[in-house]
Amino acid sequence: MQLKPGTSWNELYAKAAAIAPQAFTDSGVANYWGGRWREEGEVHPATSPVDNSRIHGPLLLDTHQAAHALDSCVSDHFKWMKVPLAERKARTERAIAKIVEHRELLALLLTWEIGKPYRQAMVSVDRTTSGVEWYLGEIDRMLEGRGPLSGPVSNIASWNYPLSVLAHALYVQMLSGNAVIAKAPTDGGVAALTLAMSFAIDEGMPVTLVSGLGGKLSSVLVRSPEIGALAFVGGRDTGGKIASDLVRTDKRHMLEQEGLNAWGIWDFSQWDLLAPMIKKGFEYAKQRCTAYPRYVIQRQLFDDFLAMYIPILSSLTVGHPLAVANPDDPIPDVDFGPVINTAKAAELRTNIDDAIERGGIPIYRGKLDPTRFLDGQDTSAYVAPVAILDPPRASPLYHAEPFGPVDTLVIVDTTAELLAKMNVSNGALVSSLASDDLDLAATLAQEVNAFKVGINQVKSRGDREEPFGGRGASWKGAFVGGEYLVQAVTEGPSESRLYGNFPEYQRYPDLG
Repeated sequence: MQLKPGTSWNELYAKAAAIAPQAFTDSGVANYWGGRWREEGEVHPATSPVDNSRIHGPLLLDTHQAAHALDSCVSDHFKWMKVPLAERKARTERAIAKIVEHRELLALLLTWEIGKPYRQAMVSVDRTTSGVEWYLGEIDRMLEGRGPLSGPVSNIASWNYPLSVLAHALYVQMLSGNAVIAKAPTDGGVAALTLAMSFAIDEGMPVTLVSGLGGKLSSVLVRSPEIGALAFVGGRDTGGKIASDLVRTDKRHMLEQEGLNAWGIWDFSQWDLLAPMIKKGFEYAKQRCTAYPRYVIQRQLFDDFLAMYIPILSSLTVGHPLAVANPDDPIPDVDFGPVINTAKAAELRTNIDDAIERGGIPIYRGKLDPTRFLDGQDTSAYVAPVAILDPPRASPLYHAEPFGPVDTLVIVDTTAELLAKMNVSNGALVSSLASDDLDLAATLAQEVNAFKVGINQVKSRGDREEPFGGRGASWKGAFVGGEYLVQAVTEGPSESRLYGNFPEYQRYPDLG
C-alpha cells in the first residue's frame, strides 16, 4: 500500500498557503484579528491521527493576546451591525463560492487533521456550504423585526466538525449581523477551519480567529461582559465549568454537550431495516455527538439482534484513509480511520479492558487488517470495533459516551427497564426506538430523555427547519437550527419565548 499521490500533508499545506499565505506559515497556522493575520503565539506541536506524523498546528495565544483580539472583535461588531443585509448576503455568497471551489482541498485537510475518511470529509464540506446557502434563501424572513446582539458571538467548539458545525455557525451568525470570535480546536481541524474562514475575511466579514488552551482563553471567551452570546460544543466536564461561569449572568448561551444516545429495541422484527442504519452509524468511528453507542434490547430478541449485528461489525472496514494499492486507484471509502489521537485510543482500550475485567462480556472484538495500512505505519490511533454486553455500573462505558467505535449492549425484560437503561446519562441529544408496535413506541418515546427520538429511524443534528438541542445535562441554553439558530443570536420582540433548555434562574423559560 502507498499514499495516494498528491495527498501528503506537506503538499496540501502548501496549497493552502498559496491561497492564504499569511495564514499558513512555516511556524504554524496563524491567528487573525484587527484586520491582519498574526504569526505570534506559542508553537503547538501537532500530529496527525492518520499516522502520528508531524503536521502544522495552531499558534497558541495567552490571555493577554486573546483579550486584544476580543477588543478588535467588539470594534468589528459595531461596524458590521450597520452593514445592510443585502451586502452581508452578497459577501457571504462570494465566500461560500470559494469553499465550493476548494472543497477537495478542505476535505483532505480534514482527513489529515482529524482522521475523517475522504468521502465523509467531502460530505462535511458540502453540508457546510449547502447549509449556509439555505440560510441565504431564508434569512430575510428570519430577521424580520430582529437585529444583531449588543456584542459579538463567541464560539468554542470541539475538533470533530470544524466546518459543518463551527464554520457553518460562524457564517450564519455573521449573516445575522454579528461579528464572531472563534477558538480554533487545538486537537485538530485548525487548518481546515482557517482556510474556510479566510474566504470570509477576504470579503471583509468580521471574523476573529484565536487558538489557545481553554484554561488561558476561558476568561476572555466566556466571561468577558462584551460578549453578546456564547456557543459551545464539547464534553460535559468543560461544558459544566462554562455553565457554572454563566450561572449568575443572563448572557445568551448555547452549550451542546455529550449524552449516551441509545437504541431501544422491543417487539421488533424488521432487522433488514435496522441493519444499514447500524452500519452507517459507525462512520467516522462514532466520533459524533449524534452517534448511538448503546443498545437496550428485549431479552427474547437478543439472538435475532446478534444474528443481524455481528455480521455488520465483521464487515466494517478500518484503515488508513488515503492508502491505495496503485497510484491510479481512487481514494478508499473506509468506514472509519483513526480516532482523534493516540491518547484517545489508549483511553478507549483502557475502558474496554476495565469493563471486561469488572464482568462485562466481550461479544465482539475486532482486529485491524494490516493490508489496509502503509508498511511500517504507526497505527496507535486506530481502534477496531468492539461490543460489550452488560458493562458494569462502575465502568465509564455504562453511563458515558465513549466517543469511539465501542458499543455497549444491555438486555431487559420490561419496558420500564428499557426506559431506565436508555436514560442512564441524565439526558441525551438523540435516541431511537425500534418496534413493530408503533403505538407502543410512540408512548415510550415520551419517556425517553432525549431531545429527538426516532421510531424505526435514526435522528441527527439537523441544521435547517427543525430545532436542535438536548435534554438534561446534554444541553444548556438556547436551542439552534433553522430560525432558532437565528433567534439565538439576534434581538427581537419575542425574547420572553426564546426556545431552549434553560435552568430556572434564566429569564427565558424552557419551552422544549
